[in-house]
Amino acid sequence: VLCVMSLMRSRRSFGSKALLILACVCAISTINAGQASHPPGRVVVKRVPQFGWNLAFNLQVDGRPVATIAKNQQYDGWLPAGRHILTVYTATYEGLPQPTSTIVNVEPGRTHVFTAMWDSSLIFLHPSGVWLTPGKQWELRPH
Repeated sequence: VLCVMSLMRSRRSFGSKALLILACVCAISTINAGQASHPPGRVVVKRVPQFGWNLAFNLQVDGRPVATIAKNQQYDGWLPAGRHILTVYTATYEGLPQPTSTIVNVEPGRTHVFTAMWDSSLIFLHPSGVWLTPGKQWELRPH
């Protein structure tokens, strides 16, 4: 009888330990799922064909340099969801005004396409699929 009671106690102890381990694994999984952030969004920056064969421009995202884009090149990157500032300035021509910036609200899983353009010695990013005059684009820049 003593042997049977000892065997039952060890089975109950093993079952309790297994349930405790399972509960801990579930709790950790729930915590990690709650902390999961939104998926990133994609940002593409292209050049208009008439940008200039000998001109390149630099692209910064939130003040960090990410690319120098020359002829037949583009930037294609993933950014965390949220507000970001895209800044462009020429890499090869010194006589231009200061860099111009555009605010983009990156949405999870969405692709945001911009095209770098020239107008009146000003380089700027134009959102694809939207027609804004250069003056309106200038008004919408971050201050």
